[in-house]
Amino acid sequence: MKTQEVWKLHAEDIKYFILSMVKDATITDDLLQETFIKVHTKLNTLKDDSKIKPWLFSIARYTVLDYFKKQNIGYESTDNDFVEEEKQEHTEIDCLHGIIKSLPKKYRDPLFLSDIKGLKQAEVAKQLKIELSTAKSQIQRARKMVAQGFKDCCGFVENEKGILVGELQEKKDCKVCNY
Repeated sequence: MKTQEVWKLHAEDIKYFILSMVKDATITDDLLQETFIKVHTKLNTLKDDSKIKPWLFSIARYTVLDYFKKQNIGYESTDNDFVEEEKQEHTEIDCLHGIIKSLPKKYRDPLFLSDIKGLKQAEVAKQLKIELSTAKSQIQRARKMVAQGFKDCCGFVENEKGILVGELQEKKDCKVCNY
């Protein structure tokens, strides 16, 4: 299953779930976006597609709880709110998540809508109420920033064909994704 399919099937449910916890539409949209960035980067780790919905809600729940923690906001939880998260080894996907998360909003939003949500660049421009040329340049700039993030975070380099190559560092040595 692709991220776009997951978005079409479940984004609305996840959005209302997040909204029920944060009670703010703007924050909800940001957290929904952050949730689906995580989904996009970790979708290949889901072994059973029949468990996608509980997995999504778990990611959304932890995203909201992380937000509350950063904002020093308390949240009363029930026993059903917590699912033991699998420990994963450090991967390029972890770095990608950290890099995307560190992008300025003006670049992160168009990149998210285009590359994760799967919208055409014209639709991105319309949704963000910006010119098409602006949307295209922001998406291209965001992609370059992601590539630069891998260079800065993990010491990757571009080979003669312009492809990023390198070996992933230990998480503690990464400069961007060590979150």
